[in-house]
Amino acid sequence: MPRPVSVRNPYWPAVFGLCLAGIATPASAQDADICLTTAERVASGEKLSGDEKTRAHEACLRALSDTASVVQKYQFQEADFAIMGTHHKF
Repeated sequence: MPRPVSVRNPYWPAVFGLCLAGIATPASAQDADICLTTAERVASGEKLSGDEKTRAHEACLRALSDTASVVQKYQFQEADFAIMGTHHKF
């Protein structure tokens, strides 16, 4: 007869943590470039498609969360504002 799975099993938190880590998309070095260059394109008057806006917005948020620099955080927030037209709600 199989043993019932216990919630107190020490492996469950580790398995749960690995599942969460697999869901989150890590920031890449390209995220900052995508964010800033897309903001420059918008500033120069280029119109973006909805997919481009979404992709750039997500890249800005990943780059923002990945950096510890206050100056870079400000730059990414301003770039995201230029792309989306609204400030991020915290």
